[in-house]
Amino acid sequence: MFVGNLPVDASEKSVTELFSTFGKVRSIQIASDIFTGKCRGFGFIEMEGHEARAAIAGLDGKNYNGKFLRVAFEEPKKKFKGRR
Repeated sequence: MFVGNLPVDASEKSVTELFSTFGKVRSIQIASDIFTGKCRGFGFIEMEGHEARAAIAGLDGKNYNGKFLRVAFEEPKKKFKGRR
């Protein structure tokens, strides 16, 4: 799942805790700034299908530390080598 509009102080631990109320978080990747290490405002979370749907229904549009989350099904883009 794609999680957008995360606050700058969001960490993998805090976001995992938020999503774990809906089920087991299998993996999490929060995009962080190279220089500051702070959250860039988005990430990807992997959960079971029915748990992911529950998390989307429960968290999409919810206020989290002053920001309204955007939660939706989306896969991270694959990196391509060479031409397509």
